[in-house]
Amino acid sequence: MKALVFTAPGVVEIHDVPDVVAGVDEVVLHVDRAGICGSELHGIRQPGFRVPPLIMGHEFVGHTDDGRRVAVNPLVACGTCELCLDGKTQLCRTRVLLGVHKAGGFAERVVVPRSSLHDLPNSIDWDHAGLIEPVANALHAWRVAGSPASKRIGIIGCGPIGIACLEVALDGGAEFVACADLSHERGTVAKEIGAHQVATSLEGEFDVIFDAVGTSSTRTSSLDHLIPGGTTVWLGLATSESAFDASAAIRFEKSIRGSFAYTNEEFAAAIALAPRLNLSWSTTFPLDQGAEIFTALMNGQSTPMKALLQP
Repeated sequence: MKALVFTAPGVVEIHDVPDVVAGVDEVVLHVDRAGICGSELHGIRQPGFRVPPLIMGHEFVGHTDDGRRVAVNPLVACGTCELCLDGKTQLCRTRVLLGVHKAGGFAERVVVPRSSLHDLPNSIDWDHAGLIEPVANALHAWRVAGSPASKRIGIIGCGPIGIACLEVALDGGAEFVACADLSHERGTVAKEIGAHQVATSLEGEFDVIFDAVGTSSTRTSSLDHLIPGGTTVWLGLATSESAFDASAAIRFEKSIRGSFAYTNEEFAAAIALAPRLNLSWSTTFPLDQGAEIFTALMNGQSTPMKALLQP
């Protein structure tokens, strides 16, 4: 079968690889859409978290041999530790992520645990279903922030996660949502979806700010633009460095919350939420063009809001 394989630092290639065989409590999934994530574009430049050769792709949906249409929760937790038993599977110390620690969805077929499958409603098509994983991330971040309906919300970064945060915030009843991005094209998408204000940087103060970029400067900005007592939720993983005024955070009781992935319940909730969201901001490409599209995105030479690969 064909697969897009991470073969060396900064290199992905289409290869013919051995077909997959399911083990106990596993199923073979025929992939219908697999999204390219920004974490993959950054992550393959310096292997470590992802080690080549690897079939990446943790955002994918597809169908089983018997025609069951499903989305896949790529986070596989142990299920027995104190965190898992408390419902915090995304924090499991021994969690495994499909597409990172095991082969993922950048292929015609992939083996997944049966427990990772979630049925898709007939009302959602494959292109929209391919965005469920980013929506699940946004839904988790919204809940980490305390589900702040009727609040002023700021979002830094109008990439897929930022746009998903915008959609979840609007659906959740946010009073006002401002988005910041250096890209005019991404800002335009945010306006079309319903952002009340779009600029290259946040202006004014906000009750809650979601940083969907994750650089030292965006993290600092997310704190600077909070009201006293406000909360910033950090989702972005662009860099590990941060430099901010901790004294100001203390004196004005500003809270920093990390947000990673989602619980299994939140993933299911994202599937139920998806049909009433816009989700019109993806572009689908054949898997055969995967290396070309991935490399262009990695080098900043291509600007689809979200690229989905279709085997």
